[in-house]
Amino acid sequence: MIRVLLVDDQTLVRAGFRALLDAEDDFEVVGEATDGGEAVELAARTTPDVVLMDIRMPRVNGLEATARITADPQLTGTRVLVLTTFELDEYVFGALRAGASGFLLKDVDPAALLDAVRLVHDGQALLSPQVTRRLIEAYIAATPVATPEVPAAVSPDRDGRLDMLTPREREVLGLVGRGLSNQEIAEHLVLSPLTAKTHVSRLFLKLAARDRAQLVVTAYETGLVTP
Repeated sequence: MIRVLLVDDQTLVRAGFRALLDAEDDFEVVGEATDGGEAVELAARTTPDVVLMDIRMPRVNGLEATARITADPQLTGTRVLVLTTFELDEYVFGALRAGASGFLLKDVDPAALLDAVRLVHDGQALLSPQVTRRLIEAYIAATPVATPEVPAAVSPDRDGRLDMLTPREREVLGLVGRGLSNQEIAEHLVLSPLTAKTHVSRLFLKLAARDRAQLVVTAYETGLVTP
């Protein structure tokens, strides 16, 4: 069973997601929260596999709640999927940096929602790399001035996070940042799929990244990939 926590301040949205998940044999909704504070408390009590997290909520928003959940050592197995509207939410990039594993649009097709949750539960943390890439590119393009939430990208040659990477690992990180899957990276670099997967796994360890979403963020922040 895939244990899911629903977080949204709109009752109808939660009810729709619950009805969809309850109709499947491999899902269990372990709780519903109406704001980020309640989400953090419920996550600690129920240790869900996946949290469907809204961003704009009263009191504690989804960005802060995501950061608290991903920082909890008791919830290392919990993945957070951000629920966002089609319009780019100014918190989306911050949510990724806080540890969110990817995005879901609120008007997502029901079958796509189920597939997305299953993918994340199976460890394929970044949903639809192309969609996530476009969201990040649009957000960075609309935010030319560095802020505490979104620092300006620096030269790859001057970013200390890249010092520990081999030239090949830098190359792989750049391709991850462009939204390529392991299979696509293998084809692009003329490697075996296993070798490509090994390079990505080493990036997780060296950069202390929870999943591919954080690798994408790092690729943009370090200047390996630019919009």
